[in-house]
Amino acid sequence: MNYTPLSNEQLIAIANEFGTPVYIYHAEKIEQQYNKLKDAFKGHPTKIFYACKALTNINILKYVKSLGASVDCVSINEVKLAIHAGFDKKNILFTPNCVDFNEILEAQALGVIINIDNISILEQFGNKFGNTFPVCIRINPHIEAGGNYKISTGHIDSKFGISIHQMRHIERIVKKTNLHVRGLHMHTGSEIKDVNVFLQALDVMFEYVRNFPDLEFIDLGSGFKVPYKDDEHETDIVSLGAKLTHAIKEFEAEYDRTLEIWFEPGKYLVSECGYFVVKANVVKQTTATVFVGVNSGFNHLIRPMFYDSYHKITNISNPQGAERIYTVVGNICETDTFAWDRVLNDVREGDYLVFHNAGAYGFEMSSNFNSRLKPVEIMVKDGKPLLIRKRDQFEDLLRNQVEAF
Repeated sequence: MNYTPLSNEQLIAIANEFGTPVYIYHAEKIEQQYNKLKDAFKGHPTKIFYACKALTNINILKYVKSLGASVDCVSINEVKLAIHAGFDKKNILFTPNCVDFNEILEAQALGVIINIDNISILEQFGNKFGNTFPVCIRINPHIEAGGNYKISTGHIDSKFGISIHQMRHIERIVKKTNLHVRGLHMHTGSEIKDVNVFLQALDVMFEYVRNFPDLEFIDLGSGFKVPYKDDEHETDIVSLGAKLTHAIKEFEAEYDRTLEIWFEPGKYLVSECGYFVVKANVVKQTTATVFVGVNSGFNHLIRPMFYDSYHKITNISNPQGAERIYTVVGNICETDTFAWDRVLNDVREGDYLVFHNAGAYGFEMSSNFNSRLKPVEIMVKDGKPLLIRKRDQFEDLLRNQVEAF
């Protein structure tokens, strides 16, 4: 498919129509990313689950479903959103951690695929259901990967998964409870550039596959890298697909069984589809720097403060202006710096600035800190901007409060 990013003129028109701050998602970019994955892994039976924790707007879920994707959920409410969006229960994977057993029971009652990452929960589930309800087991491979320690999930100190060193314990529980294990899962982190990390994880999986005779799939999570800076490149999906297909077919010839490969991309599918447009409230010269203060803060986009993440910022109101150095900050009562010493085209009060790659963990991690209102969300499909979430109103701040006095 031919894909063209949204133009400055389109973004400005949306900002003028719907106001700022505004999150804008380009549907065709999501489709492009999904098709790249589908094509890369077409050499072997592969199932793509959208990790909806990245962006759960119901319209995004419905659109991803229309492309043919399944969905990965990390809370019971994400499961319910997926059901509301029309996903079949056999295409909903529930991968929680540190949840109450009652949440597991609720997912079981809904009939979705359950991924268990805790010895205690595994034993409770086996004792209650035996082999009547198949499960997936999440393993911690003790492989550290990812662009930031906070988003690395497979290292030895991670809370995620059951350690590979506890495999004998897992086997004892499975044998004792007659548990039906249909899949093994691992996820090492996010922003993984090196495709060999996935092959290393696959090798770890191969060591244990033989211990589970009813296995149907191996789930390698995700963590595919997306480029945030101009000189960065995304994970080489084509190379990964070729290498992984070769490795799994070699193993299957020995194992005498075909195993599906599952992936759970979130950021890879929706990050680059997102634009976050804000307005420059003030340009403030100090003795040390020039600040651009915008009508947002980490209450709307927390990633730069939380992960030290980089988002490209452009001045779409004055793209030909002389380049100057600015520090871009927000309007809340904390240090909420989006970018230090960033080169931007000359910024004037009232200009629109756009944060790129804002589709993943942008609105999804937003809050009403400082009693600020959450922004509007727009989806652009076939060139048409569609309202998919209204901007908060003042009444929304009071919606669940109970005035007891």
